[in-house]
Amino acid sequence: MIDRSYHTITVSFILLILSSHSVVAGQLDDFSSDGCSLFPDGNLANKNLWCDCCFEHDIAYWQGGNREQKKQADKILRKCIQQKTGNSLLASSMYYAVTIGGSPIFPTWYRWGYGWEYGRGFQSLNHHEKQQVKEKMQYYQMSNPQSFCDF
Repeated sequence: MIDRSYHTITVSFILLILSSHSVVAGQLDDFSSDGCSLFPDGNLANKNLWCDCCFEHDIAYWQGGNREQKKQADKILRKCIQQKTGNSLLASSMYYAVTIGGSPIFPTWYRWGYGWEYGRGFQSLNHHEKQQVKEKMQYYQMSNPQSFCDF
């Protein structure tokens, strides 16, 4: 027989996780990218073949936003990989990996909205947050004049 207090704690924990999307973030971290997180940036012939696709995807994931914006970012990644490689299996595999693995519920460095404190979930950016994104990207571009994928 399951202890009722255990059941109550478990249900409370699950509700906390599911409602975490309503947590207000605050300050946006500086932009960072690792290219294609947990995946190669290219193939043996060109080690950075689709790196720029992942870099642009990281910009979207870093700033986060609502659920529809994540879907759009993932579709753009798939299309970019497809155009760069002509490989629909690779493009679809990466698409499904980010669709599931990039969820904001996971406390990872590559989750949707990773520039904000964990717990933000799917939230549209307000005017102040969009301004932070703009300023942080300007700072990143000034500090990193060479493309991440050129290394």
